[in-house]
Amino acid sequence: MEAGFLRHIAACNNAALPGRRIRLLLGAHPVGWVLAELAARLAVEPGAQAGADGIRLPAGADLNALARVLADEGRTRWRGEAFAVRAEDDTNADLGTVDRGALPALGLIAHGVHVNGLVRRADGLFLWVARRAADKALDPGKLDHLVAGGVPAELDARRTLIKEAAEEAAIPAELAATARPVGEIVYAMERAEGLRRDRLFCFDLDLPEDFVPWPADGEVAGFELWPIARAVEAVRATDAFKFNVNLVLIDLFRRLGLIDA
Repeated sequence: MEAGFLRHIAACNNAALPGRRIRLLLGAHPVGWVLAELAARLAVEPGAQAGADGIRLPAGADLNALARVLADEGRTRWRGEAFAVRAEDDTNADLGTVDRGALPALGLIAHGVHVNGLVRRADGLFLWVARRAADKALDPGKLDHLVAGGVPAELDARRTLIKEAAEEAAIPAELAATARPVGEIVYAMERAEGLRRDRLFCFDLDLPEDFVPWPADGEVAGFELWPIARAVEAVRATDAFKFNVNLVLIDLFRRLGLIDA
């Protein structure tokens, strides 16, 4: 694979764990990774234990309430979206919820959906490209997928896709439901906001030629329909797309036979 594509993969996998981080456990279950300063802060929580295996919070600890406190202390953001906390061991146990804004600081795994919006025309394959609104807290103004978003605690990937499709691009539910799952992408990335450990559920959605998305909830500044070759070149030669969108597009180009994997 060409260096222009490989650099995006390397950028999204720049976290070496444990590195500077300390294991975070919830009861018997490993769940995340935290920096030493935050580990010291967590060690004063009721029932917390610091040991050779990391910083352990008691089983059943309310991470959502803890996230509110950490946000009030200025250590994390508060986003008002509850995400599931899952064990990283073989149990994959559901251990409660935590506010989305605390995920990077605690090094917890987050789930998301990304949708390649495709239009197949007589003159070739086209891709709908979104531009993130200028007031987005993360990556404002970057190019993005037609539909993408985090999976909240109360939804699965499919239902999140349908919800986000309606909110972000005014795609009817019956059309969004035809999206095809095409794979998963995982990475561990150090970012300004902390450690991103994401699992992306990727989908392809074929759209009619006469369908035109519009930004229903204002999170997107607008949409453009690009020939697929333009998207390939943008990923290869620029950093115009949001960091993780590059990975999903590289996978799309690989599946289409447009790049040598």
